[in-house]
Amino acid sequence: MAILMEHQFKQLPADKQVDTRSFLESVSHIPPFFDCLGSAVFSPIKSDIVGNITKIKAVYDTNPTKFKTLQQILEAEKEMHGTQWPKVGATLALMWLKRGLKFIQVLLQSIADGERDEANPNLIRVNATKAYELALKKYHGWLVQKIFHAALYAAPYKSDFLKALSKGREVKEEDCLEKIRQFLINFTPTIDAIYVMYTKMNAELDYKA
Repeated sequence: MAILMEHQFKQLPADKQVDTRSFLESVSHIPPFFDCLGSAVFSPIKSDIVGNITKIKAVYDTNPTKFKTLQQILEAEKEMHGTQWPKVGATLALMWLKRGLKFIQVLLQSIADGERDEANPNLIRVNATKAYELALKKYHGWLVQKIFHAALYAAPYKSDFLKALSKGREVKEEDCLEKIRQFLINFTPTIDAIYVMYTKMNAELDYKA
């Protein structure tokens, strides 16, 4: 879990506003997570996350004071782009970024909750399938869905996945699961807050990639 625990997300304030600088700092360490899944088929999600972080950071860097929170970015772009919004700029980038982060959140929560295929308890296919179906599937066309279903069957053994998360160190499964739970304490509310923000601002789009 060293990959994730070294860069914990900050606790949200009472108003649930996500600080842009802190978010970008924490999320910039997320992409290597997908290397732990082994299959190169997951590399498009990793590339999307990297690209979307770059786009959001580029907007933030133009005026860090004005864009102190993610909501301030969305509000400014809504005013700036008019009818083109929300399918533009950092708003669109964050929309896709949150979906990739949701995939991670559901996958880790499912593993931490002990959900598994009783016939193959050391596989994470059940967990990865749940994460894909909840976070990404509805936004993918038929061909992309086929590619990802193939990738899910190539998902690593849970023991290998947890070892990869721990940067190759041998760790007890329960110790690693406890660190996953600790990581999710702040990660999950952050992702949830972004989803709520998109719903409240009517910024969510359902088109397929």
